[in-house]
Amino acid sequence: MLATFSMASMTDIVFLLLVFFMVTSSFVFPTALEIDLPQSSQQTPLKPSTRVFVDAAGAYYVAAPDADPVAVPRDSLVAFFAGIAPADSLGAVAVYADTAATYGKIVELLNLGAENSVKMVLATKPSSPHTAAEPDRQ
Repeated sequence: MLATFSMASMTDIVFLLLVFFMVTSSFVFPTALEIDLPQSSQQTPLKPSTRVFVDAAGAYYVAAPDADPVAVPRDSLVAFFAGIAPADSLGAVAVYADTAATYGKIVELLNLGAENSVKMVLATKPSSPHTAAEPDRQ
């Protein structure tokens, strides 16, 4: 007697898994913020894992290490800064400010950090070699 193997059950399982992953992947929502960082030719070795975001509209978002950003009102930033020292060994915060954010919002955030003895590091993206070599002349 000759034994035969049917691939029909195997293809059914593969199809079922494909449908399952397609359906569950549609439930995943990206939580990334659209922040256009300014360019800089200098980089710092200090890389804080605690982050504060200022978007183009001036809204504040905070993110603890390995967490997604959460929108917070300005009044809650003081409580957030007070809890940084036990959570982060550096005691520092990386500030991700959009280039369209108002200067006053960024200075206000830096002042809040200084009042609470928190080191603030402004996050920037590296400038391209062409931008650094050719300064703007007005």
